[in-house]
Amino acid sequence: MTANVYPGAFGARKFSINRNTGVPRPARRFSIGEPSATEASSKIHRQFRAAHEGHLPHAGLDATRASTGVVWCTERAGEHGFFDEPDKWANLGQGAPEVEDDIEGCFPRPKTIDISVSSREYGPTAGIKPLREAVARLYNEMHRKGQPSQYTWENVAIVPGGRAGLIRIAAVLNNAYVGFFIPDYTAYNEMLSLFKNFAAIPVPLAEEDGYHIHPDKIAEEIARGTGVIITSNPRNPTGRVVANPELAEIQDICRDRATLVSDEFYSGYNYTSDCDGTTISAAENVMDVDEDDVLIIDGLTKRFRLPGWRVAWIIGPKEFIKAIGSCGSYLDGGTNVPFQQAAIPMLEPELVKKEMKALQHHFRDKRDYVVSRLRKMGFVIKHVPDSTFYLWLNLEGLPTPIADGLNFFQACLEEKVIVVPGIFFDLNPARRRDLFDSPCHHFVRFSYGPKLETLKMGCDGIERVVKKFRDLEKRGSGEA
Repeated sequence: MTANVYPGAFGARKFSINRNTGVPRPARRFSIGEPSATEASSKIHRQFRAAHEGHLPHAGLDATRASTGVVWCTERAGEHGFFDEPDKWANLGQGAPEVEDDIEGCFPRPKTIDISVSSREYGPTAGIKPLREAVARLYNEMHRKGQPSQYTWENVAIVPGGRAGLIRIAAVLNNAYVGFFIPDYTAYNEMLSLFKNFAAIPVPLAEEDGYHIHPDKIAEEIARGTGVIITSNPRNPTGRVVANPELAEIQDICRDRATLVSDEFYSGYNYTSDCDGTTISAAENVMDVDEDDVLIIDGLTKRFRLPGWRVAWIIGPKEFIKAIGSCGSYLDGGTNVPFQQAAIPMLEPELVKKEMKALQHHFRDKRDYVVSRLRKMGFVIKHVPDSTFYLWLNLEGLPTPIADGLNFFQACLEEKVIVVPGIFFDLNPARRRDLFDSPCHHFVRFSYGPKLETLKMGCDGIERVVKKFRDLEKRGSGEA
């Protein structure tokens, strides 16, 4: 939903919606444009409003804190029977890769783990030293060959998953403006909401150029006082990547001016170098591993296809890694020790290189399949993703009843398909903004992480949705 407005103009403010009845009530600040008839009459929109009240204040306990975008979507799918028969559904919403051992060229994952007596004890909250050494060795081999400054185990903290890593980073941030981009990873919402030691500043990116992060945008944010910048790269949900030389330019701009937090969980899903196994990382452009304020977060979750293991890492200057390791003592208690021990052999650099090459070929083939299917259905895909396993799918041009993310999501549920409405990636920490004017309304995130069989089933379901509403549109216009 869009509206023509000018800065400071409030004459076109829309009505707010009563969270229980869905009935419009008097206008409130920061809203623009009236809700469309489609939104006002939509059950799924009313459910979303009930759970996400824009910037209205809350008192006491807030039960909606528990619900991220994917969780909310899964709960709605559960209302349609997803939990009873998950095998009959195409879950294209969960941000997870296929975990089976049948990708040609990939090494088989452990099916059993040898649990040592020592691993029964509490482990260090910064992770066990052998795994920290293995991570440092991997980054030095893949990203820092020939550079005088090398990572050591003291530059690595092992954390129990990406979200735990983000929360640990948030805990050690100083009083600062923290810039984040829109759209981006949904879990940043909670990271940027729960801690009061910094102020979160949204930085909208332009749809016209594929939501690309330009170096001049970084310079502009630093010039207005931003001291920390957090972003996923490769980018979730758009599937784009900031690669060198632009990434190096961004790091040069940040050096001695701002801390860059680079979420690199999709670093292996890189299709920009013809699937030769090359991964994307800010580690390549760090001048001094203990001086450059660059924190890198990654792990086994995505590129090693082990989301259930909850083994991830943060890399950065020693003094910050020490603090990040220590704060695990009161935040999460540290990472499961047996799984840390089992992860060490996986990080041998030559093995990883072969793994990434096989991974990239396999997922690029899946990307090409879904892009071809969706284009045949009439979807306009201006920017084919050059990384990750996501499509940021524009719904403009579809029949009006399914031309926004929430209603398209609802229609897909009827066909046992799950996608994620784009509005969840319009990050809104502490709910300070009204999201019903969101530029992400007419998008959904489509994941081609699952197996090809699931993708085929999902595309078949989406095709039925599109055909159904196009037929209704034709009948309504008298064309049928």
